[in-house]
Amino acid sequence: MMVMLLHGEKAIRYIIYCSDQFYVMVVCASPSRVRDILLAAEELNMIDSGEYVFFNIELFSSLNNESLTPWYVSNDTTERNERARKAYGALLTVTARTPNNDAYRNFSVEVKRVAEEKYNYTFGNESVSTFVTAFYDAVLLYGLALNETLASGGNQSDGAAIVKAMWNKTFTGITGDVNIDANGDRIADYSLLDMDPETNEFKIVANYIGVKQSLEYVPGMSIHWAGGRTNPPPDTPACGFDNSLCKTMPGYAILSIVLSSVVVILAIASALIYRHYKLEAEIASMTWKVSYNDIIKVPQDKWRMSMTSLIRRNSQRTVISEDLMSLMSQCEYGRQMFIQTAFYKGNKVALKTLKRSRLELTRARLLELKRLKDLHHDHLVRFYGACIEPNYCCLLTEYCPKGSLQDILENDQFKLDWMFRYSLMHDIVKGMCYLHSSELRSHGGLKSSNCVVDSRFVLKIADFGLRSLRNNHTNESNSDSDSYAYWKAFLWTAPELLRLSHPPPEGTQKGDVYSFAIIVHEIVTRQGPFYLGNIEPLSPKEIVDSVKSKEKCLRPSVADLSCDEEVGALMKRCWTEDPADRPDFTTLKAVIRKLNKDYESNNILDNLLTRMEQYANNLETLVEERTADYLEEKRKCEELLYQLLPKSVASQLILGQSVVAETYDNVTIYFSDIVGFTSLSAESTPLQVVDLLNDLYTCFDSIIENFDVYKVETIGDAYMVVSGLPVRNGNSHAREIARMSLALRSAVHSFTIKHRPNDQLKLRIGIHTGPCVTGVVGLKMPRYCLFGDTVNTASRMESNGQALKIHVSPQTKEVLDTFGTFDLELRGEIEMKGKGKVTTYWLLGEKTPTTEAGTADPAGTTTATTPAAITATATTGTATSATTTLALAGTAPPVNSIGSFSKMHTTNSVGSSSAKSTTNSIANHNNITASTPLLQGDNG
Repeated sequence: MMVMLLHGEKAIRYIIYCSDQFYVMVVCASPSRVRDILLAAEELNMIDSGEYVFFNIELFSSLNNESLTPWYVSNDTTERNERARKAYGALLTVTARTPNNDAYRNFSVEVKRVAEEKYNYTFGNESVSTFVTAFYDAVLLYGLALNETLASGGNQSDGAAIVKAMWNKTFTGITGDVNIDANGDRIADYSLLDMDPETNEFKIVANYIGVKQSLEYVPGMSIHWAGGRTNPPPDTPACGFDNSLCKTMPGYAILSIVLSSVVVILAIASALIYRHYKLEAEIASMTWKVSYNDIIKVPQDKWRMSMTSLIRRNSQRTVISEDLMSLMSQCEYGRQMFIQTAFYKGNKVALKTLKRSRLELTRARLLELKRLKDLHHDHLVRFYGACIEPNYCCLLTEYCPKGSLQDILENDQFKLDWMFRYSLMHDIVKGMCYLHSSELRSHGGLKSSNCVVDSRFVLKIADFGLRSLRNNHTNESNSDSDSYAYWKAFLWTAPELLRLSHPPPEGTQKGDVYSFAIIVHEIVTRQGPFYLGNIEPLSPKEIVDSVKSKEKCLRPSVADLSCDEEVGALMKRCWTEDPADRPDFTTLKAVIRKLNKDYESNNILDNLLTRMEQYANNLETLVEERTADYLEEKRKCEELLYQLLPKSVASQLILGQSVVAETYDNVTIYFSDIVGFTSLSAESTPLQVVDLLNDLYTCFDSIIENFDVYKVETIGDAYMVVSGLPVRNGNSHAREIARMSLALRSAVHSFTIKHRPNDQLKLRIGIHTGPCVTGVVGLKMPRYCLFGDTVNTASRMESNGQALKIHVSPQTKEVLDTFGTFDLELRGEIEMKGKGKVTTYWLLGEKTPTTEAGTADPAGTTTATTPAAITATATTGTATSATTTLALAGTAPPVNSIGSFSKMHTTNSVGSSSAKSTTNSIANHNNITASTPLLQGDNG
C-alpha cells in the first residue's frame, strides 16, 4: 500500500486503516512527514511486531548528515527522538544510485567550485545531487546524438532525427554506463538504504542494476528487519487481516479432536507395546534353533562311493573304467567336496561348522538369528537355523548344488553368453537391494565365492548376517597372515575398510557396492578377482597393499574388455575411491535392468525356461566334448593295452571276457643278458645305468618289430622274447627267433655305451624250443604269463652260454635243420642244472637262401626278413635311442613268465618260479638305481 502526500492527523488515520489491510507500505513524502508517519506506526505497535515494513522513496537525496540520520531532530524531545530511532528500524529508503568512481568525485569537486564561485553557494558536507549528474549526462547524450545525426548527413535542426539517435543507446557518462531504451527512457540504477542498528545511520545495503534487472547486495551488508526478525515478514498474516483464514472451532469440535488424539496415542502405544512383547516372545521361542539329532550328515566318502558306483555301472565294458572313474571323480565330482552337506527335515542343507565349543546367546545375537530366520527372498540363501549344542555349533543354510559363482567362472568348459552374465549380475543386484532395505542393512563379505547357484540356475547370495560369528571362524582358519588364502579374502574389500584397524564386522553399503564391482569384473573377464591385464601379476598381499594405499589406488584392468561400454563405466563408478560417489544398488538395479532388457522377461517362468534352455544347450555341448575326450582316451588306453598284452588277449579283456589258459605244442623262447653287467653297474652311476638300459632296449625293441615275435618282459639286463604264441606260426618260430638273435648280436657289436665308449657290450643269448602254457594272471594289473619247463630250459641255455654267442638247444637245432639255411656248430656236452649232461650248439649265422626272401617254410608260413637288413636298421636307430623314456624300453611291461626271471634259476620241474625267486628278482630289479651288483648271470 502506498501512503503519499498525507499530512497530520489524516496520515495517522490512514495508517490505522492500512494496518488492517497491508503489511508493506510505500511512503512518498517529505522527511518530516515520513518521521510523523513512523512515529504514528510506533505508537500503534506496528514496529515491535516486526510484521510491517515501510519503504521511503527519496530518489534525489543528498547523502548529508540529515539524510544519514533522518530520525533525529535537534529541536525535538529525547523521548520522541528515541521513538523515532526505533521506528526507523522498519524503514527502507530507495534512492537513485550514487556513482562511486574517480570521475564522479572529480565532477562533484568541480560542481562545488563552480557553485561557490559563480553562485556563491556552499555545499558543505552535502553531496552533489544526482540531478546535476543527470543534467550533465543529458547534455552529453544530446551531443553524441547530434554528432551521429550530422555524420549520417542529417540536419542539426532535425529534432526527430536527433531524438531517434538517442534511442537504444549506451554510452559512458559521469555516472558510469548510461543506457537508453527503445522508448527513449533511461534505465536507471537504484540504491536501497537500511539503518545500521549499531551506528543508527542509514547505509547502502543493496543496489538495483537496471540493465541486469537484479538486486545486488553490498558485500558484508544485509537488511536488519524490525522486531528482531532474521527473515522478511510475510505480506499477508497466516490467518488473514480479518482472521477469515483461521476459522474458530466450537467447543465440541475441540473436545472431539482431543479425545481422538488421546485414542490414537493410546492405540499407537498399545501397538508398540504389543509389538515389543511379541518380538520378545518370538526371540524367546527361538524358532531358528535346530537339534543336533535332527541333522543327518552326509559323509563325503559315502557320497563319493555312490558316484563311483554310478560310473562303474555305466562303464562295465571297459578295462579302463576304474581309472577313468578316478580321474572323473577328482576333476568333476570333487569340485564341491569342501561343502559339508546334511539332511534336515527332508531338505538337503549346507552345513557350516563353527569352530567354537559353545555359543553365547546375547539379546543382539538372538535378535539377529530371528531376523535371519524371517528373511526370505528369491536371491538370498534361505537360513534354516542354527545348532547351539556344545561341541556341535553349526549353521544350516539352503544348499545350492551348482556351486558358487566362482566355480562357474573358473570352469572353462561352462560357456557363458551375455544373457547369462547379465542375468547373474541382475540376480546379485536384486538380492543386495533387498538385503540393504532389510534390518541387516549390509552384507560385509560379498564376493564371488559367496554367490551360489541353485538347480534352476538362479543366483543367490550367501554368508550374510551373524558377521561376528563368521569373522571369528575366518580368523581361526586364516590365522597365518602370510598365507595366500588369507590375503585373497580381502580382494573384494573396499579401500576405506582396509585402512581401518577395526572395520565394522557387518561392513557398509558402499563397501558392498565396491565388492559388486569386483564381481562384475570377474564375470566379464573370467580371469579371477582383480585381473590386471598386461601388468605383471601381483600376489594378493601386494594387491591389497596397493588398494589400501591412497597414492596408488590400484584397480582391476578395464582395457580391452569385450563388454558393453556401460558395463565398464558401471564398474568404474562402483569402485571409485570416494564412497560418496558410488551409486547405491537401487541405481545399479535400473542400470542392469536396462542392459538386460533384451534378454529378461517380466514373467518368472519365461526367465526360468530361458535359463534352463541355455543350460541344456551348454550341457549338450559339454557332453559332446566330454564324449569325444572319453573316446580319445579310451583309444589311447586300448593302444597302450595292445602294446602291453597280445592283441588277442587285450581284445578279450576289453570285451570283459575271461582269458582261458592255452597250451602251445611248440614255441621258441629267447633269453639274453649282458656279461659283466654287475661290475659295469658298480662302476657307473644309477642314471648312467638307466640311460644304458634305455638305449639298449630301445635298440632291441626297434629290431624285434621286424620279426614275428612277442616280447615277454625285461628285468634288469635280462631280455625275454618268444615266437609261436599267441598266434601259432608252424615251425617258423625257431627261424624267427634265430634270425632275431643274429640281428641283436650284430647290433650289439656296433652299440656304443655313452659313458664308456671304449667298452664293448657283451650280449649272451640262449634259445630253446618246446611246449608252453600261457594265461592271464591277476585283475588289478593283468599279466600275460608263460608256464612250463621250456621257460626254465631257455633260461639255462642263456646262463650257460658265452659272451657274444648264441647258445642253441638240441630241440631248436632240430627245427632249424629243417630250413637248411642256418650255420650251427657243435659245442658238446655240458652239465645243466636239473637236466644233467646236454649236447648243445652255437648258432654262427645264416646262409644266403637260394630263393626269394618270401619263400614258404616247411610249415607253410612265409618269411621276408634277413638279419642283415634288420641289423642295419637297428644300428641306425641306436643313435636316437637316448631320447626314449625308460617307461617305454627300459622297464618290463606288466607281463610275467613264471619261472623265467632273468638270472633266477629254479628247480621247479614244471617251470614256475618260487616265491623266493620272485622276491630276489624284484629286489635285484630295484637295485638298478642304487648302482649295486646285479644278479650274476654265469651260474648254472
